[in-house]
Amino acid sequence: MPAVVVHDIEKLYSLGKRNMVHALRGTSLTVGDGEFVAVMGPSGSGKSTLLNVIGCLSAVSAGKVRLGDLEVTKLKRRALDRIRARDVGFIFQTFSLIPTRTALENVMLAAEYAGMGARERRERAAEILRQVGLEERLDHFPSELSGGEQQRVAIARALVKSPKLLLADEPTGNLDSVSAEEIMELLKRLRGDGQAIVMVTHDPRMAAYADRIVFLKDGRVVDEEQLRAPSPEAAGVEYP
Repeated sequence: MPAVVVHDIEKLYSLGKRNMVHALRGTSLTVGDGEFVAVMGPSGSGKSTLLNVIGCLSAVSAGKVRLGDLEVTKLKRRALDRIRARDVGFIFQTFSLIPTRTALENVMLAAEYAGMGARERRERAAEILRQVGLEERLDHFPSELSGGEQQRVAIARALVKSPKLLLADEPTGNLDSVSAEEIMELLKRLRGDGQAIVMVTHDPRMAAYADRIVFLKDGRVVDEEQLRAPSPEAAGVEYP
């Protein structure tokens, strides 16, 4: 069972009464269980829109999206909220940490949304922050952390619930080259067994960490490059 199957999706945005913009045009993509896929393409090609659709943050205009054995295009808002809270981890370019909460509290909040009890979420949050090298910074606020440290907190927040799918939108875009390499090494080291990753990036050096690179142009997949031999679990299938 692939982690993600996107089949022939369309996404239209309205810019005024007579102007419709096609962000995605019949896009199809399969991401295998445990596969790391990088998505590249020029600005406006639909990369972030595709990520938002996969992450249940944006509805499609046409087509189907399946996460595991669930066709999410048929689900109502409350069910989509549960999927985002428990099964999908998000990492953004801007870190998106709550400035009035410490590193530990930021990570604990994601664990709370995932349904963990108070003791479990504190222990789990502290452990994952230790794994990203921030055991001495648990009580620091985002303003007291460097950019690389803030992104480590964001990674811990995304991974604290052990999601089945990790989505990253330009996760190294605001970092210097050394910090960016460290973040990518962390993602490779900390990803769980069978955890799929879909990452949007403009940087070929970051994309090289993936198993496969998919190229978008004008809302369509136009090419792809296999960097590593896929596992049997990551083999693509057609949408039924």
